[in-house]
Amino acid sequence: MKKSIKILSLIIAITVIFSCVSVSAFALENSKNYYYFDAINGDDRNSGTDINNPIKTIDGLKELKIGPGTHFLFKNGGEYECAVLLTCSGTKENPVVISSYGEGERAILKTDEKTEVFRLFDCSYVTVSNLHIKAPNGGGIWIDTLNQTSEGIIIDNVYFEDMQNYKVHSRDDNTNGAAVGRAAVMVKGLPARSRYAVNNLTIRNCEVYNCANGFMIWGSWNDQQLPWCETEEEIDPVYNEGLLIENCYFHEMDAEAVIVGMCDGALVTNCRAINCCQGEGVDENGEIEYFTAAMWFWGSENSTIQYCEIAGQKNFGDGMAVDFDSHTNNCTYQYIYSHDNIRFMCNNPNYSGHHGNTVRYCLSVNDNVGRSTTAVGSCGEHEFSFYNNTIINCGEFQLKNMYNSYVANNIIVLADGEHFAYDFDPTRKNVYENNCYYNALSPLVDIRSRNILPGFTGGKSSDINSFTLSKDSPLIGGGVKIDDGITTDFFGNEIVSNNIGCYGGTGTDAEYIPESAESVMLRAIMSLINNLISSIINAFD
Repeated sequence: MKKSIKILSLIIAITVIFSCVSVSAFALENSKNYYYFDAINGDDRNSGTDINNPIKTIDGLKELKIGPGTHFLFKNGGEYECAVLLTCSGTKENPVVISSYGEGERAILKTDEKTEVFRLFDCSYVTVSNLHIKAPNGGGIWIDTLNQTSEGIIIDNVYFEDMQNYKVHSRDDNTNGAAVGRAAVMVKGLPARSRYAVNNLTIRNCEVYNCANGFMIWGSWNDQQLPWCETEEEIDPVYNEGLLIENCYFHEMDAEAVIVGMCDGALVTNCRAINCCQGEGVDENGEIEYFTAAMWFWGSENSTIQYCEIAGQKNFGDGMAVDFDSHTNNCTYQYIYSHDNIRFMCNNPNYSGHHGNTVRYCLSVNDNVGRSTTAVGSCGEHEFSFYNNTIINCGEFQLKNMYNSYVANNIIVLADGEHFAYDFDPTRKNVYENNCYYNALSPLVDIRSRNILPGFTGGKSSDINSFTLSKDSPLIGGGVKIDDGITTDFFGNEIVSNNIGCYGGTGTDAEYIPESAESVMLRAIMSLINNLISSIINAFD
């Protein structure tokens, strides 16, 4: 992975130039722009331009000139050894297509080498679709730019499987980090990255299973990182613009599902990350070796992760659903269903800190093994917005190291014995208002807070509808109005009431049963204890 640009250029010069894309619904007609592969009945002596005379292996192609509209089609039911470097482009109207044809199980393209199945260098308008990609010692698709900006690559309906060997091919070690690892899809993964971006990349309808990493998107900085908490005036980043990841499913993975790194205007939507970050990240002595989270931002601007389910993460270093990492500004998590993770949120605002990030209309259930906090980095979250979230049975929860930030309309229900921590520092100019804290005393800075039973409609933590509010809930209409342009709540309902929590309706017919006097008294005692613990921790942090 750590080859220099010169070496890569040499590889490009001597490697077969090759390209392909998807075909699910086009007419299979004879054309010099169409090349057919059949691992069972093909013959490398064939031209491959006739569907009745297919090529057997990738080695059957030599010295091809690939232009717009060229299709490489692999017959379903076959398995093909493939480690191909592509340096060609199509057009928006006529992309280069790599796909499959015929009946049966989708075609498998694989490599057993320590490389990728496809390397797309300086390519634009290439579509890869309807394939099954395996690389037990390598990666799936590596997209990079050496001499020009890349545009319009599409990866659609691809099943990525078995890209493992976590220690060797994912993080390598704690110093090198995720950027040098192999993944199902890697964008600009070299340490010495060029000054050209990968723009308008679309990855949709894909499944990633039993892999070390999913989709790792990186970009380019100038040669020198600034010291922590310094200004960003000297940083000259190259952002990838227009990234779209949608309708993808990640499961049973060692590490990350998605890293949104060095992006401007990226959107990750309607994805599921279930049982990712299964590597616990600790050595035999219990010391943290590495950190992984399912979906996180790094060095990105104006980007959003939304309508995603994130569950079952086991990494003790991170293991959270919500993570704004270094140099991330004006990014948003919204409509996230997070459950049964190590923690819900743990942001890392190193270097100059973060500015303008938002978490809203999210539901967190049973994320209670580790501490959730807004800012573990020393530089803090600035202008951070955290509102209309519902946090159920959470572990230790900290809203700390914030400046000029806004916390409103949240339900925070602590697990028994846990505590809520915050900054009691008026010079930081944080605003807390209309939050509901249960199983913990309200912060002194939140003068319009509630400390009451929320009045949920159900009691099953596995049923998200349990966390809508009954029509008699004291939290219906108890929130402050926020003019953010948001019109639907977490559950997809039109927001018609200024409620506390992620539900925005007028309540359901479920009966609200207030707490007994004994329960209120017991909870008050426990809350006093938790608040005392929180005060002590605040004093020493």
